[in-house]
This record gives sequence, structure tokens and C-alpha cells, in this order.
Amino acid sequence: MLRTLERITDRQETRVAGANDWLKDSFRTEFDKQASALGRFNLAIFGKTGVGKSTLINAIFGEEVARTGIGEPVTRGSHLYLDRIGHLGIVDTQGVEIGKNSKEILTDLNEVIKNSRKLPQSEQIHVAWYCVRGMDRRFEDTEADFVRRLSELGLPVILVLTQVPRSPDGRFHPDAVMLAEQITARRLPIVGDRVFMTYAKPDEFHGQSAYGLSEVLDATFRVAPEGVHGALIAAQEIDLERKAKEAHRLIGIAVTSAGAAAATPIPFSDATLLVPIQLGMMARIAQLYKIKFDKAALMAIVSTTAATQIGRATFTGLLKMVPGAGTIVGGAIGAGVATTFTFAMGEAWLKVCQQVHAGKLGGIDGALDNDQLRDAFLDEFKKRLGRKPKDSVSTR
Repeated sequence: MLRTLERITDRQETRVAGANDWLKDSFRTEFDKQASALGRFNLAIFGKTGVGKSTLINAIFGEEVARTGIGEPVTRGSHLYLDRIGHLGIVDTQGVEIGKNSKEILTDLNEVIKNSRKLPQSEQIHVAWYCVRGMDRRFEDTEADFVRRLSELGLPVILVLTQVPRSPDGRFHPDAVMLAEQITARRLPIVGDRVFMTYAKPDEFHGQSAYGLSEVLDATFRVAPEGVHGALIAAQEIDLERKAKEAHRLIGIAVTSAGAAAATPIPFSDATLLVPIQLGMMARIAQLYKIKFDKAALMAIVSTTAATQIGRATFTGLLKMVPGAGTIVGGAIGAGVATTFTFAMGEAWLKVCQQVHAGKLGGIDGALDNDQLRDAFLDEFKKRLGRKPKDSVSTR
């Protein structure tokens, strides 16, 4: 008897392992597909040495982003270097100085922009930030000429004053205000015809909080091509509401696709059309929250296994929970349940992605806690099953 039970257990474990391997492989396919579709937002950042470019980039796109390395030269012998970090590309200079080497930089940049026009949008430079230290009191003619040339090359230029102290009641330091007025008086071709005041990294010793980052990011979204907005949403770290809004949009697309497919009601059983729809949705949302593949795949296995088990165990009851399912016959029932399941899967997946991104659902060593992950997913999944997709208004 014991041996029989052991053989049965072994077969079950083999089947589970096989299913998990298949799911991981399928998720890998969709993860890579969605990564390619999301593309990359490329930012060129300029300014004199020591103005705080790296601090500004790290503050908006995540700690240590600007310290991953100088990257590769954009062309052979170029003074410009491109760092690729996920869905973000940073074009920066190395060993050259604005004013002294402006001609060389602009020559390289002109070549890059000219050649990139033949390439996919994700290989082009989309926006330029020009940074000036707010307390320097000087904005030289060479810098103004450099900004004009950037604009002539077709780049929208956002001019940022960095390290600008601000009083508790919101007043900018007078020296920075004077510098901003000097710059705007030149009538440069800069985004919004204004200078953006910022303080990127909080200074607890002096009681100075960070500010101005959201304004710079919003301006970047306004002038970046719409085709790279998804990549910019994924790359930035300061506007979580924008990430959530995009995730809800992706869930809505998946729900519509699931309804059109009229797939079998139980997800990840025999739903050959529903599986890639849901996995694609999950992969894209995971990338919005910068969750690496290995961790995202583990999350997907735990989440989809939990959803499948609930679906199979309570199929009859779930049909009753779907609004209108009891009055619809034929294939419409499959479509209705498929959309509800996809909606519930998407909302529950978004919830766990948000918690993982926030550093939750992990043990002391930082590894995912599968039990916490499963509970968090199921809690949201069950709540969403009885709602119509249009009822989702949360942007947690």
C-alpha cells in the first residue's frame, strides 16, 4: 500500500513539474515578446561636469541606474556613450566638456541621429535634458549655443536647474531664480519655454527635501514619441500611479481579447487561445514594475496554479458569480466567464506585482515567500471574480 502511494505521489510530482516547466517556457516566450514590443526610451543628458546628472537620473529612474557603467560608444571613436538598462537608454558623454568639446559632441550626435532615422523607434534618441547647477550663477554663451544646436538636430530639450535649495514655504533660492531668468531671457528653444527647478536627492542634514522630479518627468512624457511611452512608464520610478494606469489599460485589452476568443472558462487548462493572452498581459505588467524574468516566472507559476485550482474546484459556483452568465446560453457563457477570469487574473497579478515592487512578499533573505504570494494573489482574485471588468477603478 505504501509503495503504491509513493508511486502515485511520484507520478503526480512529475506531472506538476512538467506543467511548471511548460508554463515557465510559455511565460519566457511571452516575456521576451512583450519586452521587444515595449522597446526602449532613450534619453540624452548633457551638462558640465559636476552638475548632478547622475543624481537626477537615479532619482527618477531608480537608484544606481547611472552607475551601471558608461556603456558603449554610439559610433566608433565617439564621445557619446549609450547605457542600456532595461527599457531605458542613457546617452551621455565621457572625458569631454560642454564648451570645450561641444563641436565634437554635436558632430557625433548629428551622425547618430542621422543614422537612427533608418532604425526602429527604440533605437532613436527621443529627448534631451540639459542640466545646469542652480547655484552656479552663470549660463555661458557656449551652453546656449549647444542647446540651440540640440534643438536644430530635432531633439526636444528640457532645461533643468539642479541642486536648487528651496525654503520651507516653497521659495527658490534667489540666485537660482536670477539664473533661470537669465536663461529664459535668451529665448532658447526649450520645452515649455521654461526652466525646471529641481533638488534630486533629499538632504536630511539641511532639511532639504527632493522636489521638481515629477515636473521634469511630465515634461518628458509630453515631448517623447507616443510609441515609447510604455518604455518610459516602465523605466521611471517616481510615478507609480502612471504605472498602475497603464497596467489597467493592459488588463482591459486582455479582457477584450479573451472575450473575442470565447475561451474555455477555466484558465490554463485547455484554453489554447486564452493562455497567451493572459501570459502576455502578465509579462507586460511585470516589466512595468521591473520584475526580472526568474522572479516573474515563479510568481506566474504560483499565481496561475492557485487560480486554476480554485476554478476547477468551484466551477459551478463561479458560473453563478459571473454577471449575466445564468441567462446566457451557448458560447456566450464561455466568453463571459473568460473575460471575468481574465479580469480577475489581471487585477490579482497587478496587486502582487505592486507588492513585490515595493519589497513585500519576501522573506528575510529577499527571496519570494510563496505562501504570502499565493495568499495575496487569491485574496484579490476572489474579490474580483464577482465584478464586471468595468467596475475596476483602483490605481493602487
